[in-house]
Amino acid sequence: MSSDSDTMPGKIFGYERQVHTGRNSIEDFLEVLKGVILGPAMWVRETIVKPNQKDYNYYHEQLRRVPTVDQCYDDDRLCKWEADQQLIRDKLVDSNILSILRQRYEDCRIYESPDGMRKCKPLSDIYQEAEENYSIKYGDLGVAVTAERCYAKQLNRMLWERRHGPVGTGMKKDSL
Repeated sequence: MSSDSDTMPGKIFGYERQVHTGRNSIEDFLEVLKGVILGPAMWVRETIVKPNQKDYNYYHEQLRRVPTVDQCYDDDRLCKWEADQQLIRDKLVDSNILSILRQRYEDCRIYESPDGMRKCKPLSDIYQEAEENYSIKYGDLGVAVTAERCYAKQLNRMLWERRHGPVGTGMKKDSL
């Protein structure tokens, strides 16, 4: 029978080395060398990095909301940059939501092929409303979207609706 030391793994720093009988001396030397090289890195990872690491799924990460551009001072460039980055993240999320809704509607139309228009009407309505809201918020801003331009667009829309009613109904006539 073989002794327990032949089958028990040997540890070099943090690297577990399997000891087998029948190996030649070159393979044993390379295994020890590998343990000396990888051992400290594995030890640091297991004793320092892993215990201090947050355990969460990357897709459930909650990013803090930064102040919007209307809450920033005029000369605070960092605050405006953070607001721009928040707007870019929000636009990406809204774009992905729109893409998912579009894909659900198209899948429904394919699955319900002959009666797709009738059976997928609720999905179509949800998608059309989401597309309209996306266009209202981000439309006509171009590629280089900034929080200030988006805020100015929102402000102009609110002023228009206060003076003339909902957008798309035309201007009110002045009553004398």
